[in-house]
Amino acid sequence: MFENLTDRLEHSFKLIKGQGRITEVNISETMKDIRRALLDADVSYKTAKTFCDEVKQKALGQNVLNAVRPGQMMVKIVHDALTELMGSDASDINVKGNPGIMLVAGLNGSGKTTFCGKMALNLKSKKGKKVLVAACDTFRPAAIEQLKTLCSQIDVVCYSEDGVKDPVRIAENAIKTARAEKYDVVIIDTAGRLAVDEELMNEISTLHKAVKPTETLFVVDAMTGQDAVETAKAFNDRLDFDGVVLTKMDGDTRGGAALSIKAVVGKPIKFVSSGEKMEALDIFYPQRIADRILGMGDVVSLVEKAQEQFDEEEARRLHKKLAKDQFSLADFYDQIQQIKKMGNIKDLASMIPGLGKAIKDVDMDNDSFKSIEAIILSMTPYEKENPAIINGSRRKRIAAGSGTSVVEVNRLLKQFEGTRKMMKSVAGGNIFKQRRH
Repeated sequence: MFENLTDRLEHSFKLIKGQGRITEVNISETMKDIRRALLDADVSYKTAKTFCDEVKQKALGQNVLNAVRPGQMMVKIVHDALTELMGSDASDINVKGNPGIMLVAGLNGSGKTTFCGKMALNLKSKKGKKVLVAACDTFRPAAIEQLKTLCSQIDVVCYSEDGVKDPVRIAENAIKTARAEKYDVVIIDTAGRLAVDEELMNEISTLHKAVKPTETLFVVDAMTGQDAVETAKAFNDRLDFDGVVLTKMDGDTRGGAALSIKAVVGKPIKFVSSGEKMEALDIFYPQRIADRILGMGDVVSLVEKAQEQFDEEEARRLHKKLAKDQFSLADFYDQIQQIKKMGNIKDLASMIPGLGKAIKDVDMDNDSFKSIEAIILSMTPYEKENPAIINGSRRKRIAAGSGTSVVEVNRLLKQFEGTRKMMKSVAGGNIFKQRRH
């Protein structure tokens, strides 16, 4: 997401780069280019125009310091304006109550049911909540089975009633059950439709009034661009929901929905969802998204993802092995599995400042690890712990067993040796000693 917009904005900033100061003339040309970039990213015309007018006013009113070039100042102004456009701060959810009730609405195909599963796992694993998920989508035959399957994957109870077509009755009974069995939160999955229609609006409004949710979230497919924004507006006029969830953010989306929804609907984006993995749900941080749009990376999110997979006891064990130069290929394999759990490797790499642009055209995904994993799995336990013994005949056997070549085996062993030396240096504090001298 945002790759094209990032490139276009970079081009816009070049128009003012090298200028001695910001003037009415050079800022006008830059803002025209930024407006075109936003429109190409599927931002609504009104939102793009208002955004550019505000940025222009701020830029012309700035006293550019001698130490700061006009191009740098423009990046800062646009960054702050983008952050403000998307809501400035991350918005929390309200699931307090006896129990807290979250109502999830959206169109068919928006990823609504999958989000319910992801949200249940998020509340369970990160907030320590006991969660009950209510299957109230009685319109789509496969929805209840889909929700049951998702809940079984994450070990969360799914409440449903066979043969009952009234979603209000199912929801009310789910809440009674949750109250009796001391559940903290009930997540209600509601029926979607293929388009916004009166029947859907009446049903969701009736359900909303009956259960009085503490949090109402509207799920939209980010890939539908301005249609997502208009759909959100139509729902908000009837439901007055608390926030938006953008799904399919890893798809071929230009980012317009993320940039427009807060301005058009007046409600914050609270979560972004990408991929099929149940862990792939993130809080929406406007400033971090602005960082990524402007090619600054997102190190904070990268660190948070790493910490989610971080095992303190395992880290201590690994540190001892590194210090004693005992880091093995088996340990190397385990580290690859940890990295893969964090998400798509290209998305993770793009969070590192400056790296996103460098890898834009590189074909990189989690399958890139397959040959490395196959090579390591073709070794004996003794070879994994003692790679120095892997001679020519062993390399041929490992290559044959892994479906790779001797060249690839040699490359892995060389890379591993370099990685081990570097990690030992960091673990032993040698880097810091070198810096002092």
